[in-house]
Amino acid sequence: MAPIATSREEFDQIPTVVGIFSAFGLVFTVSLFAWICCQRKSSKSNKTPPYKFVHVLKGVDIYPENLNSKKKFGADEKNEVKNKPAGPKNSLRLDLEKRDLNGNFPKTNLKAGSPSDLENVTPKLFSEGEKEAASPDSLKSSTSLTSDEKQEKLGTLFFSLEYNFEKKTFVVNIKEARGLPAMDEQSMTSDPYIKMMILPEKKHKVKTRVLRKTLDPAFDETFTFYGIPYTQIQELALHFTILSFDRFSRDDIIGEVLIPLTGIELTDGKKLMNREIIKRNVRKSSGRGELLISLCYQSITNTLTVVVLKARHLPKSDVSGLSDPYVKVNLYHAKKRISKKKTHVKKCTPNAVFNELFVFDIPCEGLEEISVEFLVLDSERGSQNEVIGRLVLGAAAEGASGEHWKEICDYPRRQIAKWHVLCDG
Repeated sequence: MAPIATSREEFDQIPTVVGIFSAFGLVFTVSLFAWICCQRKSSKSNKTPPYKFVHVLKGVDIYPENLNSKKKFGADEKNEVKNKPAGPKNSLRLDLEKRDLNGNFPKTNLKAGSPSDLENVTPKLFSEGEKEAASPDSLKSSTSLTSDEKQEKLGTLFFSLEYNFEKKTFVVNIKEARGLPAMDEQSMTSDPYIKMMILPEKKHKVKTRVLRKTLDPAFDETFTFYGIPYTQIQELALHFTILSFDRFSRDDIIGEVLIPLTGIELTDGKKLMNREIIKRNVRKSSGRGELLISLCYQSITNTLTVVVLKARHLPKSDVSGLSDPYVKVNLYHAKKRISKKKTHVKKCTPNAVFNELFVFDIPCEGLEEISVEFLVLDSERGSQNEVIGRLVLGAAAEGASGEHWKEICDYPRRQIAKWHVLCDG
């Protein structure tokens, strides 16, 4: 009987051994599968970058596969300059040793009426090989300014354009801006930064960092856009907006630059350009557009029904094209906002149809201390929305706005609709 007991014990241990070997085999299989997937993923990532846009600061190589081998500026760069033979440079690079603590270059006094001074300053900014690529018309325009134009001069923007056919990328390098006006009256300086947008799609919107307390900011920032074929470059335009950062209120707009890419050949390599900054195209107060509003006061439920119906003749937001309007509705009681609503955004139209209804609860009897504010805004992705026009309806309103408000008070439970002209925001 003893041998039988031993065989039974060995038979009972067989499932345990099989389970241990199965567990080890499963772990090994999963590990092998994960390793193979990682190898395939890494090989694919090296061939095609998984993004359409790369932003690089301070002259580092623009291509993602070379970012790991980027060079440090400073002592290493000094050694490289000593070892390089003398000759014309082909890279767009500034003298980094002459920057101040903010990363800006020392201001040089450039007189608009002396072409010789302009020629002496230009080689300090760009190498001799790239100076020929600068637009001669833009250099002449800076030397042919009258005394009135000098007072309104908003500065000059320096940038470069390049298209890499091997990578199929469009590269924009914002070098610097010079001679900006002082937007801060106390410190007599500015905190500038630049927003850039590719038109007409408005899909690519980027901006530089803010440089503190300078009128000659040196950004040297590179923006690389993937997925734009070279045949499409001629149909695009670049829109630069130069702003000054304000911590306590809306940022000040210094000016803008619009560059149509039609006729600009990028087959010969990097093209360096500069353009005068012009005043932004501000809307005229007489052309803010109109808004169709319907109001109804329910005295029994003490509610106010507001219907935003239509907007027409809305102006262009700026040189970038039509607005993307929406309406924000604010309800005020005794000059204090107690409720707010907003409509959906209507894309690229000066004549928007909203047809959206909002019901507001009135905290008091009657509408004597109640007012409604309508703000028509232009939706801007990635930046602060701009006010197109404003309308206020209430007991203190004058003209057509006051008459409309008086009618809904005199005729409760009746829906009354009227067109109103928008005023400055």
